[in-house]
Amino acid sequence: MIRLLTFLIILAAAAAGFAWIADRPGEVTVTWLGQQYETTVAVALLGVLLAAIAFTIFWGLLRFVLRIPSLMSIATRARRRNKGYEALSRGMVAAGAGDVSLAQRAARTARKYLGEDGLTLLLRAQAAQLAGDRAETERAFARMVDRPDTRVLGLRGLHVEARRRGDAASAHHYAEQAHRIAPVSWAGQALLEHHCAAQDWPRALSMLDSNLAQRSIDKPTARRQRAVLQTAIALDLPAQDAAEALRLSKEAVELAPDLTPAAVLAAQLLGKRGDLRRASRLIETSWKAQPHPDLANAYLDLRPGDSTHDRLARAKTLAKIALQDPESALCLAQAAIDAREFAFARSTLAPFIEGGARPTARMCLLMADLEEMDGDAHGKVREWLARASRAPRDKTWVADGVASDVWSPASPVTGKLDALRWQAPAERLSAPVEPAPETHAHAEASPALESPSTPALPAATPLEAFTPTPAPEPAAPSTEPKAEEAPVEAAAPAAQDDALAKLAAIRRAAKAEPMRRTEILPPIVAPDDPGPDAPRI
Repeated sequence: MIRLLTFLIILAAAAAGFAWIADRPGEVTVTWLGQQYETTVAVALLGVLLAAIAFTIFWGLLRFVLRIPSLMSIATRARRRNKGYEALSRGMVAAGAGDVSLAQRAARTARKYLGEDGLTLLLRAQAAQLAGDRAETERAFARMVDRPDTRVLGLRGLHVEARRRGDAASAHHYAEQAHRIAPVSWAGQALLEHHCAAQDWPRALSMLDSNLAQRSIDKPTARRQRAVLQTAIALDLPAQDAAEALRLSKEAVELAPDLTPAAVLAAQLLGKRGDLRRASRLIETSWKAQPHPDLANAYLDLRPGDSTHDRLARAKTLAKIALQDPESALCLAQAAIDAREFAFARSTLAPFIEGGARPTARMCLLMADLEEMDGDAHGKVREWLARASRAPRDKTWVADGVASDVWSPASPVTGKLDALRWQAPAERLSAPVEPAPETHAHAEASPALESPSTPALPAATPLEAFTPTPAPEPAAPSTEPKAEEAPVEAAAPAAQDDALAKLAAIRRAAKAEPMRRTEILPPIVAPDDPGPDAPRI
């Protein structure tokens, strides 16, 4: 619409101009080469206009003829550029799809037509990565570092390659260079992990503040990581800096209420200062967020002079906060056993060991202690020890395939901050099931094994469904007098005595103070189904 109005305005102005000239006649005389030419003003203006048009057309044709070589060069470069970008597009798609040969061919074609372009270098590096050529990959990324527009991308590629070959010093160097150029999130995270791996918690906290200021991490993540780092600093402080350790641990609990180590440390420090009420409230709040055995131990040990019945009363108070959690039952049962309230301990553990439930190793060991202290049922003790050796593992600190009995601020494998999680380790699907060390002679001496309602093996779970275990046949009831049953255990073979000795050693080790250990979990490998007739492995 605007263009139409503009055209009409110009046309009206031209018509008005011609009308104005027509209303004012005049003559124009031109003398050229001895000849004199006379015409009107309108005709003279029309002639000038036609001459201008003719000159414009002539000049355009002349310029076109003179520019033919450059136009041909421009067209050639355009065709090469189009071919290069087409090859680049094919190569990127092939690299994403994992087609190594097509990606390499496309990279060579793109380099032929586009030269050392940024995207060409990126495709070259990706194709080399797919082919496993690390030397070519690093050369491509090094060429990207030389270009200002791709320097950060090249540094990230070199950083990744350095980490793949295990060169932590080079990886840290590349991350530092990238962080100085631009506040990219991967560089800040890499520097944070480097300081955590070196256990330099103050510098890690400073790096965290820098990442938060540059908005490379979100605020909830920063709050959690700050709590972890403050806990690590507080744990490393000497005894004379108890006030500073208490301040840091309390701030960590406020930032992350479910951070168990911070709550335990703060409660212990408050207990040493005599502020038992605040320490108890702090543990109760953390227990509600995540029940943990360290919290239970700290809660019961707040008053060292308490009797076993006072400890049991405190355990009941703590267990009421999370009644359905197994940790509450374990804490309450252990306190009841210490107070020799054996019936109460049995009733506490009953929901977790009866009715098809599969108790964990700690529950089985606790039941073995209970049977040993509550009577002379050696058969039941051996039964619970045997079940403990095959029971599901209890929760522990797990990170990057590694299980640890003690908490650490960073992963022991990668140095990633706040990587450990309180969870049950993964079970192996192909783990062999060892037979119970009980023999028929021991089964006769143990009333617990005579009852079909108390199986010697834990109930099978879906993880064990790949290798079903046939149920053991019940032993025939003994018809001999009770007085003659005593020598049965002495007649057991030597191999059986060795097995029982090993189980007793397991129980003694579990009752002792937990060792600080770190173990690598086995990978979960689902076995192929060989069929019902194949032998078990």
